[in-house]
Amino acid sequence: RNIIDKDLSEGLHETVITRFPPEPNGYLHIGHAKSICLNFGIASDYEGYCNLRFDDTNPITEETEYVEAIKKDVSWLGFTWENELYASNYFEQLYQFAVDLIKKSLAYVDDSSAEQIATQKGTPTSAGTESPFRNRTVDENLTLFKEMRDGIHADGAKVLRAKIDMAHANMHMRDPLMYRIRHMAHHRTGNAWCIYPMYDFAHGQSDSIENISHSICTLEFEVHKPLYNWYIAQLGIFPSNQFEFARLNLTYTVMSKRKLLQLVQENLVDGWDDPRMPTISGLRRRGYTPLSLRNFCERIGVQRRENIIDVGLLEFCVREDLNKTALRKMVVLDP
Repeated sequence: RNIIDKDLSEGLHETVITRFPPEPNGYLHIGHAKSICLNFGIASDYEGYCNLRFDDTNPITEETEYVEAIKKDVSWLGFTWENELYASNYFEQLYQFAVDLIKKSLAYVDDSSAEQIATQKGTPTSAGTESPFRNRTVDENLTLFKEMRDGIHADGAKVLRAKIDMAHANMHMRDPLMYRIRHMAHHRTGNAWCIYPMYDFAHGQSDSIENISHSICTLEFEVHKPLYNWYIAQLGIFPSNQFEFARLNLTYTVMSKRKLLQLVQENLVDGWDDPRMPTISGLRRRGYTPLSLRNFCERIGVQRRENIIDVGLLEFCVREDLNKTALRKMVVLDP
């Protein structure tokens, strides 16, 4: 809030615009509730607005079921988004952004395999090595990138990479991937595309397209920020800015969407809304109220360092709310 106050006082932004950008590859859990309350809450406090934007750039893991579940959870928590948007809305624009970078000799098509690219990256303590395809001509890269879009090449045959610095101290700046080939139907665009942008390329540009003033995300994306800023600077587009906060860690609680998906897929739980699951739908089914989750998120606040919150605080918040609102009945258990 201090950052936002400073930005508004200096005239950097007139309206606070945030976004909640879930990937529709699973149901939301209690950790997402913190992000929802933060993004929607800040926009409301400053009389701005928050978009709900689905980062649907990976057709392998994404489903319409997850989109609907996410919308239901956000609404249940008591928040209303200004616009319902999808990264897939911008596929054509993102493609043109990539073409612009190729024309500026800032991106190239690479035929290296995933293993070769990983080796080329080097290590955090040693510089990487340049790809043998790094110095292709602009015309050659434009032709090959169009061939990728037209479906001429197989999955994994080629990728588009940004041309930055293979000796950069930040591994994410060592010629990161921008596009990969995936011959797979997308839950919204069908078979219109067979190349899909990587998260790091799609995210910042989507923020910019929507004029997001404050792009709030968790601390693991802090090392991605230089790349976020590099793409925006090279394209000369609206300068959205990224700010990071510590994700929620809860004692005795699995907070990995990948591991929660494994529980569902292996039938170890009764679906995503099993009352034992830390998903928002699971908590709802267990008897938690929207206000109890919002109060919990308000109590834990926003931190810049990783920490672990005791699950007892979450349970206290629901007891506190139910003590005020729950209907009470007198029953005789053993007449």
